[in-house]
Amino acid sequence: MKSKLNVGVIGLGRLGRVYASDLAQRVPKARLAAVADKQSELAKSFAAEYGVPKWYPGHEDLLADGEIDAVVVVAPTSTHGEVVMAAAAEGKAIFCEKPISLSLEEARRMLQAVESKGVFFQAGFQRRFDAGYLAAKQKVVSGAIGTPVLFRSTSRDPFRPPLEFCDPGVSGGLIADMGIHDFDVARLFMGEVKTVYAVGGALAYPELAGVGDIDNAVINMVFENGAVGVVELSRNAVFGYDIRAEIWGTKGSLQVGYFRHTPILVMTQEGITHDVVPHFMQRFERAYLAQMQDFVAAVLEGRKPSVTGADAVAALRISLAATASYRQQRPVEVREV
Repeated sequence: MKSKLNVGVIGLGRLGRVYASDLAQRVPKARLAAVADKQSELAKSFAAEYGVPKWYPGHEDLLADGEIDAVVVVAPTSTHGEVVMAAAAEGKAIFCEKPISLSLEEARRMLQAVESKGVFFQAGFQRRFDAGYLAAKQKVVSGAIGTPVLFRSTSRDPFRPPLEFCDPGVSGGLIADMGIHDFDVARLFMGEVKTVYAVGGALAYPELAGVGDIDNAVINMVFENGAVGVVELSRNAVFGYDIRAEIWGTKGSLQVGYFRHTPILVMTQEGITHDVVPHFMQRFERAYLAQMQDFVAAVLEGRKPSVTGADAVAALRISLAATASYRQQRPVEVREV
């Protein structure tokens, strides 16, 4: 077994920089050997800042580099299919951020390419590596709250992303891009989803309607086992970043998440105040690191991925069903998609 994995990162946006900096500084079993971004100056400056030996203006050159053992794909979702299938053809181990694709058809082609080449593939769902979600899953498995019967997941961003990102043709839109985390967690705790019914609109940012997206949505779910659930999505939590989940069982309930970021309360005549979680980089810093450590270790040790391509496809299917439900204004069975 190799002592270190030579990794290349494709895409240096906000999340790409998180993964790349972790690989460069905080994953002992990894060596960040190269980075690539279509904004070549961005790749060049990142490489200089973190001492990365190689940088490339595109994924093609990075994938052709025989020194690279594995790639972390954090490019725009609309390009995931092309990049992943090219990486599989080069025999690279692959980590692909969610959603792995904008369509089920392409997602299946991606996994077929991965399977035909026999390469390692792991999907990015960092909440599965968060301490709170991990502890909650252990409690559910142990029977601490009895049989889960109701699931609630809340995801609220403090502001909307750039309009070009919100375009469903680029990111998949609010429900597919943002809600897919909640749908993955729903499967983790409750099992497969049978039916979804989504409502929402461009309520806080009317300009989103111009690109075909929305900023708030509520998705009701019925699971295959008869349990029920709801996912709440928002892009206008002006106070900060709000990610929480509740699992209600026949013997009790669990709550995951928090508002207060720093463990301090300020108590004065004006009242009691505290800070809040700024954004995803702070809330899931440790989870992103744990996820990347797990990916590198799994490739080096030759074990199966913690989050599979099948997991990615299942969450994508629910996302697409919920998006269809919103557009068609009716309940949609996930199997319809």
